[in-house]
Amino acid sequence: MALNPLNKRKQGQAYEAMAEQFLCRHGLKPVCRNFQCRSSEIDVIMRDRSCWVFVEVKFRKNAHYGSAAEAVNWRKQQKLKRAALFWLQKNGFSAEHTEFRFDVVSIQGADHQIEWFTNTLVEG
Repeated sequence: MALNPLNKRKQGQAYEAMAEQFLCRHGLKPVCRNFQCRSSEIDVIMRDRSCWVFVEVKFRKNAHYGSAAEAVNWRKQQKLKRAALFWLQKNGFSAEHTEFRFDVVSIQGADHQIEWFTNTLVEG
């Protein structure tokens, strides 16, 4: 995939589309991409049967500064959590009575190796 390195937004959208296609091949259904609120953005929202899945997509050309998945630190996880809870509320779902989880799709290297980490946000 030849991407213009100067246009980060288009790059991000291309990797989000790649992640969404990957997840669709694994049985998830797409709901929304790039949901934005004041505190954060959720890259991809999908359904896995009765479970809402909030997906963070990360790309790294190489692992010199850590893997793509490692870039989803505690602060980023908290922003995702707030955005997801806002999305649930905005769409009429109660967080206490709705099944949901947070996944990370890591895309790394020139050959776009994809790794999928499920249920990545653990409280405590």
